[in-house]
Amino acid sequence: MNVEMQSAGSSTDEIDFQEVPTFESEVPNRISGFPFPFRDDVYRYSTNVEPALQLVQTEAGSWGDRIIDIDSNYLEELNLRETVLRLDPTRLQVMSHMRPAAWDAITTVLPQMAATYPDIMKFERQGNQCRWQNGLQDIDLEFTVGADETLPEGPLHFLGSQIQDDIVLMDQREGSLWLDAGLVTFAADWSVGFDVGMRFLEIHGPVPRVHEERIITRAHQFLLRLQPGEQYRRTNWTMTVDRRLDTSTETYPEWGKDRTLVVDDPTLPDRLHLRVEVQHLIKLPATGALLFLVRTYLASLREIATVPEWRTRLGKVLEELPSDMAEYKGIDRYRNAAAHWLQGGD
Repeated sequence: MNVEMQSAGSSTDEIDFQEVPTFESEVPNRISGFPFPFRDDVYRYSTNVEPALQLVQTEAGSWGDRIIDIDSNYLEELNLRETVLRLDPTRLQVMSHMRPAAWDAITTVLPQMAATYPDIMKFERQGNQCRWQNGLQDIDLEFTVGADETLPEGPLHFLGSQIQDDIVLMDQREGSLWLDAGLVTFAADWSVGFDVGMRFLEIHGPVPRVHEERIITRAHQFLLRLQPGEQYRRTNWTMTVDRRLDTSTETYPEWGKDRTLVVDDPTLPDRLHLRVEVQHLIKLPATGALLFLVRTYLASLREIATVPEWRTRLGKVLEELPSDMAEYKGIDRYRNAAAHWLQGGD
């Protein structure tokens, strides 16, 4: 087994882990980097795909200038991911023909992380021999591309232990995209275990309005035309009660009742969170598989209200949202109460 786990600082020519910054001090306010998704007072589904790595200025700060975003929740969320996987191993799915794509993902994402955070991460590669250093986790690891046994738990699980994003891999064949692998622990009311092996168009079958307006069909055609190395992104949103990342179908009995109970709860502004996904879409260079990275951000209504423009806009969006869209997003029970509070009610 070619795995080497070394203690931090054991190498003399590499990262000085003593200088690793504390992200708690760098990011004192998570609102400053929150990807507030609304550019208008009315929301409707659209393809809303744009090139990745474009900085977006907001009323509170900015976001969007990196593929992998590490913040003060990094270690907490990775520990939560491991807990979810231990309790429910089905959250990790890799069909056998997707093993090369999983390695393609790891040799695409780790160099991105090293380039984005050069003071705390480093990636070296000579042929199939790689070395990965992550100062935030005290990791100094050597592995061989294509040899699953050289990474703890295999390539997709290991990649999921390094980034806060959920991971989905789609194969392209027979003129369609197929969800054939994924590590998804922070799903918003869906199940990777249920969707694995399904076509892209089948997965989006229940979404209201998008078929009549051919939004999903256009998105599918766009994704099929991506060229190796191209990187795009889009945002999506819903709402979640409490700061709960794991709202998967599997755990619905644990959180579903809160959608009703929160309506009359006087602490609604603190419990109810706007949940925004920044989804990066990357055509992998070696295999041609499509990599979806889904990073989830949460901000409570009270945090949103600290930015007056966001408070007003979110209130209007929730109030105007058509009932079928509110029902699909699972926010129909409490969205009027949320809109009322955001617009200055009690």
